Amino acid sequence: MSNLPAVTDDNFTSTVLEADKPVLVDFWAEWCGPCRQVGPVLDEIAGEHGDKMDFVKMNVDENPVTPAGYRITGIPALNVYKGGELVKQIVGAQPKAALLRQLEEFIA
Repeated sequence: MSNLPAVTDDNFTSTVLEADKPVLVDFWAEWCGPCRQVGPVLDEIAGEHGDKMDFVKMNVDENPVTPAGYRITGIPALNVYKGGELVKQIVGAQPKAALLRQLEEFIA
């Protein structure tokens, strides 16, 4: 589990799509083992690079509208949004080094 702030269907647009900097959204669920593995890794990355991009999480069981709209079919799914657009999708749990490589263009 992660300590990232939660985003909901209701505030997704204002929190994510209208953000001034890139936002990584961790789509997750309580029952998802790989989601629990990637959570602490995202907490670390957010602590190190939170000045360059925002990090939030969305529980797909509690907020079905947004994940359906972005065709989230497998979790964990890490979507990066910039300027109101989906610019990167990372599906599945990955080690910290791999995630940092995937996010390099946003945190460099």
